[in-house]
Amino acid sequence: MIRRTLLAAAALAALATGALAQDTLRIGVEGAYPPFSYKEADGSLAGFDIEIAKALCAQMKRECELVEQEWDGMIPALKARKFDAIVASMSITEERKRQIDFSDKYYKTPARVVAPKDSGLEGTAEGLAGKRLGVQRGSTHQCYAEANFPDAEIVLYGTQDEVFRDLSLGRIDAQLSDSLIAQEGFLSKPEGADYAFLAGDHTDVECYGEGVGVAVRKGDDELRDAFSAAITAIRDNGTYKTINDTYFPFDIYGGRPEGM
Repeated sequence: MIRRTLLAAAALAALATGALAQDTLRIGVEGAYPPFSYKEADGSLAGFDIEIAKALCAQMKRECELVEQEWDGMIPALKARKFDAIVASMSITEERKRQIDFSDKYYKTPARVVAPKDSGLEGTAEGLAGKRLGVQRGSTHQCYAEANFPDAEIVLYGTQDEVFRDLSLGRIDAQLSDSLIAQEGFLSKPEGADYAFLAGDHTDVECYGEGVGVAVRKGDDELRDAFSAAITAIRDNGTYKTINDTYFPFDIYGGRPEGM
C-alpha cells in the first residue's frame, strides 16, 4: 500500500512538473531588426516585437522565455523545437504556410526601396536594372527582389543592419526592406540623411503575404488560436496601442499613413 501511495505521489509530481513546464513559452526572436527587435547597451532585448511577445504571453497567462535566433535559421529552429513560436516580424506567406502555421496578423506595413537622394534611380525593374540591390537573406524582400527586379544584382545579407551599413558605404546602389524599418532604422539617423525612399510601395501578396503573424509548428492549432485571441485582446484592452505608440507615430496594425 505504501509503495502504491509513493508511486501515485510520484506520478502526480511528474504531471505537475509537466504542467509547469508547459506554462513557459519559448519565443524565437531575432534581436537585430530595429525598431522591432534589437539589443540595448546592457545586452537586453528590446523593441516592438519583444514587447508584443511579452504582452501576448501575459495575456495568455504564460511565462515567456525569449530565445535569440539568426533570421535565416528561424523556421528550421522552430521545427526542431528549439522554441514554441516565433515573434520576429515574420510575414504570413503561402510558401511559409507549407512548412509552419500562423496566428492572425499583428501588423502590416509595405516594403519600399531606399537609395541616395541624388541617385536618379526609380524603384522599378527598369530603374534598377544593372544596379546592386541589397536585401536581407531569407526574407520576403529577397523573394520580391528576385521576382520583380530580374536585371538587378541582388546582394544578400545576414541582417538588415548589414544592408544599411553597405548602403551608407556605397557598396550597394539601393536597398529593399520594410518601410518602417527603413524609416526608423536608417533614414531618421545621421547616416541616412542623404538617402530617401524611391516612389512606390511594394505589397505583392505572393511574396509579402497577409501581414506579420506569430509562427507556430504545424499541428499546434491550440497555441495558434491562443495567440490569435491574445492579439485581439491586447488590441481591445489598449496594451497594443501603448506598445505601438512607444515606437511609431501611427497605428501600424493596418499600414503606414499616406505621405510617409
